[in-house]
Amino acid sequence: MSGGELSGVDLARVALRAALETARKNGGNGRTAKAKPRTTSSVVRHGGREPLGLGVAIGMLVNERAWELPAAGASLRERWEAIAPGFAGHVAAVGYDADSGRLTVCPESAAWATKLRLEQARVVQAANESAGRTVVRGLRILAPGSVPVPEPADVAPAAAPNVPVKTRELASAGYRQAFAAHQSVAPARRVDEGIAEAVERQTRAMRELSRRAFPEPGVSSDDRPAPIEAGRVQRRREAEATRALALRRARAERAARKGSAAAGQLEDAAVAVDLERTA
Repeated sequence: MSGGELSGVDLARVALRAALETARKNGGNGRTAKAKPRTTSSVVRHGGREPLGLGVAIGMLVNERAWELPAAGASLRERWEAIAPGFAGHVAAVGYDADSGRLTVCPESAAWATKLRLEQARVVQAANESAGRTVVRGLRILAPGSVPVPEPADVAPAAAPNVPVKTRELASAGYRQAFAAHQSVAPARRVDEGIAEAVERQTRAMRELSRRAFPEPGVSSDDRPAPIEAGRVQRRREAEATRALALRRARAERAARKGSAAAGQLEDAAVAVDLERTA
């Protein structure tokens, strides 16, 4: 390399001196400020203001609001019978305030309200154990009867097993032997002979009365008409006799009227003859 040619290092030095001269002319002191190293520090904020991920924030909100409870997400009100089985059917859980952590309950009477106040700490502990965390801090007990207590659900009756019906014929040999032994030593029924005879006489009398009142048509022991038919014949005869008597009376009255009319005519004729003679 010739002495008139400048290498790369020399060119850099020349450029640096030119820059310094320019800076000096512009009022600079000719010193370059040293760059301070950047330090990265994580700022920890207190009071719940630190940055959180979306998933973490939603999880904390769910826990604080008691939106998710054990046993398939059952709520405190739905799990009240499991939390306080001694109060089931007499005290109802009607509300929950997540901000204050108070569970609102309503007893059915003043006695149950007093008992609930005495056992409030145990009920709160049972509710938190059921939830798996502290979600209930106290109970808000309403006046008795202000909210109707839900009735417990009816338990469906168990279905009867589908088995064949047991009878004496299908019973075991032991049962048959025991039944036969019982029948052999069982006392015979004792019937009073007098009572049996009285029952028999009463039965015969009732049958006789029934036969007389409702005889069979066309059947009679003495060949006389049956009572019902005889009554019909008697009524028919009486009707015929009444009709004949009425006819005779009508004929007599008609004859009497004719006789009186004829007598009147004869009397009128006699009067007319007398008048002619006197004239």
